[in-house]
Amino acid sequence: MKQPVIKTPLPGPNAKKLIKIDQKYVSPSYTRVYPLVVDKAKGLWIYDVDGNVFLDFTAGIAVCATGHCHPKVVGSIIQQAKKLLHMSGTDFYYTSQIALAEKLSSIAPGKGDKKVYFGNSGAEAVEAAFKLARWHTRRELNIAFYGAFHGRTMGALSLTASKTVQKRHYNPLVPGITHIPYAYCYRCPYNLQYPKCDIICVDWVENTLFRTTIPPEEVAAFFVEPIQGEGGYIVPPPEFHQKLHRLAKRYGILYVADEVQSGMGRTGKMFAMEHFGVEADIMSLAKGIASGLPLGAMVARSEIMSWEAGSHASTFGGNPLSCQASLKTIELLESELMANAAVQGRRLMDGLLAIQQENECIGDVRGKGLMVGVELVQDRETKKPAADLRNRIIKSAFEKGLLLLGCGVNSLRFCPALTVNKNEIDSCLSIFHDIIKTTR
Repeated sequence: MKQPVIKTPLPGPNAKKLIKIDQKYVSPSYTRVYPLVVDKAKGLWIYDVDGNVFLDFTAGIAVCATGHCHPKVVGSIIQQAKKLLHMSGTDFYYTSQIALAEKLSSIAPGKGDKKVYFGNSGAEAVEAAFKLARWHTRRELNIAFYGAFHGRTMGALSLTASKTVQKRHYNPLVPGITHIPYAYCYRCPYNLQYPKCDIICVDWVENTLFRTTIPPEEVAAFFVEPIQGEGGYIVPPPEFHQKLHRLAKRYGILYVADEVQSGMGRTGKMFAMEHFGVEADIMSLAKGIASGLPLGAMVARSEIMSWEAGSHASTFGGNPLSCQASLKTIELLESELMANAAVQGRRLMDGLLAIQQENECIGDVRGKGLMVGVELVQDRETKKPAADLRNRIIKSAFEKGLLLLGCGVNSLRFCPALTVNKNEIDSCLSIFHDIIKTTR
C-alpha cells in the first residue's frame, strides 16, 4: 500500500453492526477514540471489516514494534504453538521463558547480573516493581510524577497521575505515594527557562520536599518514565535523569524506570533511559516487547530481586508463545529495526518541524526516534492548550485513513511500527499537513 483507501462512510455498514453488538456486551469503560473495527493488518496497514484501508501510526498504542503480523514473529509463534501453549512459569521451567530471561538480563543496561520477573502487561510489570521496591528496601514511601501513567491495577494506579477519571471512585488507593512535577520544559511548573533553570525541579525535591514533608530515608523508590508517554510524549532535558539519579543514590532510593512505552527500540535505542546515560535499578517493560502478544517484564539487579519464593507470581506471566515472540522481536530490533527507528524518526521529526513553521497551532514538536509528540495550542504566546482542536484532528485523520492517538491534554502522538519506511512517513506527513491546514 502507498495511500489509505476509504471506500465507505465511516463507520461502514459492517462496522456499525459490530459496534452495536459491542455496545451491548463489552464493558463501557474502554476508551474508543473512533469507530474502527479491524478485520486484519499487515505491517503499517489496517483493513477494517468494510474493506477500508488505514495507515496506522499508533502501532496498537506502541505495541506492534515489528509491525502487524511480521512473518518471522508469526512463524516463531506457530512453531511454539505446536510444541507448548502453557505450563505456568510460576511452578515449572520451560525453555522459551529461560531463554528470554537470559536475553533481557544481557541487554539491560548496567554492570552485574540481573533477574527477570514475567507478567502479562505493563501494569503488572509496574506492580511487580512497586512490590519489589518495598520488599527490598523495607521502606513504605514512594515518589512518582504528575502526568505519569503507570497502569490501572491498584498499585500502578496509585503511582499514576494522568487523568482523574482513572482514579474516580477507587479511593482510597495505596498510601505513601507523593507526586511531584516532571521536567516539562515547554510548560515549566516553576516558570523558568532551560538551561538557566539548572534543573530546579530536582533541587526542589531535596531542598523542600525532603526537608519539610518526606523523610528521604523512608522513600523506597522514584518511579519515573524516561520519556512521559500518556502525559504528552514529554522529553526531559538530559540533566534531569542524571541529577535525579544522583539524588536517589545519595539517599539509598531505588531508581525505577517505567520503559513500558518508551522501551524496546522505539526511541532508536533499546531502552530510552540510554539516551540520558542513567542505569536504573529496576525496569518495567511491556508493549513492544512481544509484537502484540501479552507480556510484561520487570528487570532488576540480582541483589535487589532477592525476594523469597511465593512473595509474588503470575500464572500466565511469561507464557511460552509470548516469550518466543519476544525473542524473535528482540532479534529483529537488534538486527535492523532499532536503527530504522532512529533514521525514520529523524525524517518524521524533520517533517513535523517543517509543518510547525507554517502552523501557529503547533506549539511544540518533541521526541526521540519513533516516539514523537506534537502539542497543539491556541496561540504560541499564551500556549493555551487546544484540546478540542487535537480531538478534531484525530477525527479528521481517521476519516482520511490515518490512525493517530492523543496523549496529554492537547498533544498528538506519532508512534508507528519500527518497520515504517520513508514512503509511509511521507504519506503520514502529507495527510497530517492537509488536515492541520483545514481543521480549526
